[in-house]
Amino acid sequence: MVIHDTFAISYVMIVFLCLGVILIGGLLVVMRLRHSYHPNLIGALIGAMLCFLLLEALPALT
Repeated sequence: MVIHDTFAISYVMIVFLCLGVILIGGLLVVMRLRHSYHPNLIGALIGAMLCFLLLEALPALT
């Protein structure tokens, strides 16, 4: 799939972002229910994932 339009690129990025949020959110809910992790640990995991996203993916986009 070749995308040349800037609107299409942003649309595809938003779709993948929503898919990732749903998948990671579902994973965190399952972790909380099955293993009863503390909410602070889950918040730390979300922060680590966002930090990784900012450090690795953001420079690739700009």
